[in-house]
Amino acid sequence: MTRKDKKDLVVHLTESFKNASAMIICDYKGLSVKHLELLRKDSKKADIQVQVIKNKLASIALKEAGYLPSELKNTNIYIWANDQISLAKVVYKFQESHSEWFKVKFGYFDGEIVDSKHIEAVSKLPSKEELIGMLLSVWTAPARYFVTALDNLKKQKEEQGA
Repeated sequence: MTRKDKKDLVVHLTESFKNASAMIICDYKGLSVKHLELLRKDSKKADIQVQVIKNKLASIALKEAGYLPSELKNTNIYIWANDQISLAKVVYKFQESHSEWFKVKFGYFDGEIVDSKHIEAVSKLPSKEELIGMLLSVWTAPARYFVTALDNLKKQKEEQGA
């Protein structure tokens, strides 16, 4: 990779990192390319970006994007997105089936450094779609109960009239 290629990559990563609200850095040592492709495939469905980046280049891009400094060592894969919950869910689902080689190190949520325990807790939260479904259920409950009560009242009146 030439010096210009590296600079272009850092510019691209900096822009991409600035637009992301969440990033998770994982160790993938020993993971096969076939398994990495599975992670990329699952991530693409959820609009999550996955990339193996040299630590020096990633460190520069993170710094230029305004992230807090962190110690990047060994083999790292960078996974980032706008939705923290879906990101955490995809990463932890993948880690469950590949725990021998794939480990969550730490992450950035809204620019703050978070540990793997925090990321795991977020992965157990309901997704945005699930939360919307719950909210709609709560909002429509009074109307459902009212209609049911009217229907029961109608049946009761019919039975009394018969």
